[in-house]
Amino acid sequence: MASSHPTAVLGLFAGAKSVLFDFDGPICHLFERHPAPRIAAELRDWARLNLPDGLPAVPSASFHDPLALLRAAAARHPDSELVGRMESRLSSHERRAAVSADPTPGADQLIRRLDEGGYRLAVTTNNSPESVRIYLDRMSLSRHFGERRIHGRTRDLTLMKPNPACLRRALAETGSTPAESLMIGDSAADCQAAARIGVPFLGYARNEPKWRQLIEAGATEIVSSISELLPVLDDLESVAPPSDRPSPSKFL
Repeated sequence: MASSHPTAVLGLFAGAKSVLFDFDGPICHLFERHPAPRIAAELRDWARLNLPDGLPAVPSASFHDPLALLRAAAARHPDSELVGRMESRLSSHERRAAVSADPTPGADQLIRRLDEGGYRLAVTTNNSPESVRIYLDRMSLSRHFGERRIHGRTRDLTLMKPNPACLRRALAETGSTPAESLMIGDSAADCQAAARIGVPFLGYARNEPKWRQLIEAGATEIVSSISELLPVLDDLESVAPPSDRPSPSKFL
């Protein structure tokens, strides 16, 4: 599991004015202290008792993924009030998890340095926007995004990634085109959503299963640590910046 060459990663940042972050993974480990399998089990039990015909079958790799279960329920029962209640239950779990979520090593520094370097930052996630705000407020990172650049799950669950709706909202808010943006994500859904609208993608895979998932989704540039992106920002000194972005000397 070898990371992409730093030169290739540098090219992604050099060509970007905006950086769109997935939340759980690239920014924090949301379910580190509130394990996702336990939440998924609770949602499956709730669905068996409350949803007509329960949940459809999901691939074994998604069995312990709360977001995959919610997406499957929404696909089988579109516009269902009961699925809305299921989403509310997951949102409650996510808010509690955000209170104690562990930072992804290097993510805080990366966010601060990108903001200082003039990049427009946004969060594009399938998690609830409330959980993102709780975490960012807790870690004193909210000012780097602002209220209007948190683009999370809405009541219309058909718009969850790989649907690129949250990315489109982020592009509109940052005033960036797809080609001058970069998304950092750790799932196949992130990669597919970015590809659908032509946003360059940088994968983050902290283990072999994540790596394989991203490769199968078509990711070509992948890193195994967010921390390894920090030296890339140092190297941006030698790259001519876009005219409306401050000089990379701010990274020093």
